[in-house]
Amino acid sequence: MEKKTTKTAEQKKKKDVIQNKKSHVEEKDKVKAEDNKTVNIEIEEDKTEDKSAHKKKKTRSSADLSKKLDEAEKKAAEWHDKYLRLSAEFDNYRKRTLKEKADLLKSAGEDVLKDMLPVIDDFERGMDNIDKSEDIDALRKGVHLIYSKFVEFLKQKGIKEIEAREKEFDLDFHEAVTKFPTPDENMKGKVVDVVEKGYLLNEKVIRYAKVVVGE
Repeated sequence: MEKKTTKTAEQKKKKDVIQNKKSHVEEKDKVKAEDNKTVNIEIEEDKTEDKSAHKKKKTRSSADLSKKLDEAEKKAAEWHDKYLRLSAEFDNYRKRTLKEKADLLKSAGEDVLKDMLPVIDDFERGMDNIDKSEDIDALRKGVHLIYSKFVEFLKQKGIKEIEAREKEFDLDFHEAVTKFPTPDENMKGKVVDVVEKGYLLNEKVIRYAKVVVGE
């Protein structure tokens, strides 16, 4: 009877130990679950904070981009306005320059013709005297005088004769009409005769001298 009681007590003790271990494990699992829950909450909070920070950053970036875009559009409008103004000013300058050039050419031609009128007057007086005067020497002197006056007029306008006779043949000023044998060795390759005179206008050839070249 005593052995049976002892055995029953040991079984109870053993059962209590098992129950204690089980309770301890359950308590440990509970604590672990609480810890995991806390960690998950912290993770979710971190994610929420990250999302909020990212959203704020994205909003700020969009605002900065919009501001820069507005500034760029403003500068583009300013440059476009400057371009239109410069284009209009250049067009006005071009038109004004063309008009001034046309007026200059017109007035320049007018001045030349005006200065030539006295020479024409001299020619008309000479022609009248040809029919009336019998003094050939006077008529000859009159013609030479008119010619000299006309040559002087041309010099004043920058026109002068190209020197050609007995000069070395020069393609820049002379145009060879033909070649002619010459007994003078010094005249070979030089101009022996001028068929038509050449002229310069302000040192620019406006008509080449037509010449005969010795060979």
